[in-house]
Amino acid sequence: MKETPIIAAGLHDTRSLAQRIRGQALRMVTRAKASHIGSALSIADIVAVLYGRALRVSPAAPRHPERDRFILSKGHACVAIYAALAETGFIDGSLLETYGADGSMLMAHISHKVPGAEFSTGALGHGLPFGTGKAMAAKLRGESWRTVVLTSDGEWGEGSNWEAALFAAHHGLDNLVCIIDYNKLQSLKSVDETLRLEPLHSKFEAFGWAVREVDGHDHEALTKLLEGSPWEAGKPMMLIAHTIKGKGVSFMENKVEWHYRNPTPELLDAALAEIEGACGNA
Repeated sequence: MKETPIIAAGLHDTRSLAQRIRGQALRMVTRAKASHIGSALSIADIVAVLYGRALRVSPAAPRHPERDRFILSKGHACVAIYAALAETGFIDGSLLETYGADGSMLMAHISHKVPGAEFSTGALGHGLPFGTGKAMAAKLRGESWRTVVLTSDGEWGEGSNWEAALFAAHHGLDNLVCIIDYNKLQSLKSVDETLRLEPLHSKFEAFGWAVREVDGHDHEALTKLLEGSPWEAGKPMMLIAHTIKGKGVSFMENKVEWHYRNPTPELLDAALAEIEGACGNA
């Protein structure tokens, strides 16, 4: 039987996709009385550019051997990925209504059981080491697919990430992209107060990575950096994406409480009104 060809995902209006991801994420978290909506809203634009433009993936063949591998290391923000997978045809949209329910494949941290999801994550600091191994395997086999890992900023307190960063640079894994969702807030307070990361850019340069910084809500800039060839031959790519936790909902933006808090039905309505208004003005 002829194998379904791999396709680029670039068939979507990424701004509209990002807002739909935000709306679906809000509904899922409210319905399940779950947490981490601020984290999901933070990455919605990055995820929309990945699934809408940059990743070489196919909903018709989610396990195609030539697909790019995308790993969400900050597994607690999984509703953004589930929403993206539904909006781009990997899973049926009705599955989103089961998020967090007993027996659902849509678990409260991302699961590899979901078509289009590569790796189950939850404990932080696992995504980049796993992704580095994937990138190394592709290099050894002479394969052309890329590995893209999206981490939180807070999880860079995990030593396993720094070991992976050393390994990736040592082995010249220029087929590896790591994106840091740098919203500067983590579970209970700011990253600076918890464990300071700066100077982040120069640290990764010193490790031997090609480093770029970007507004993590700028679709044109994200697309330019995430599509195409390595930025520098022989160097893994580190994209420091400056984002706003809770982006798109005014009363959630830059509020650490929305790491764990879930919206009431009334707050959901207010949030969706903002999201849908933004869609209408796009």
